Amino acid sequence: MRKFVIASASALAVLGLAACSDTDDTSTQSVEPQQTAPTTPAPSATPPASPAEPAPSSPAPSSPAPAN
Repeated sequence: MRKFVIASASALAVLGLAACSDTDDTSTQSVEPQQTAPTTPAPSATPPASPAEPAPSSPAPSSPAPAN
């Protein structure tokens, strides 16, 4: 079991180092961003809600709650 764990760790280390090698001849090039026309915002699906009743101008009178 110990040899299997060591072999697995070694294989992962070798594959990890192979992925980071600099031996390939590929080069990266920058890509120019494409210019797009500005879009107008889409109209909202639902209009803003209007209040059904206006808020009271004075608070409700304070009265004690009835005792049970």
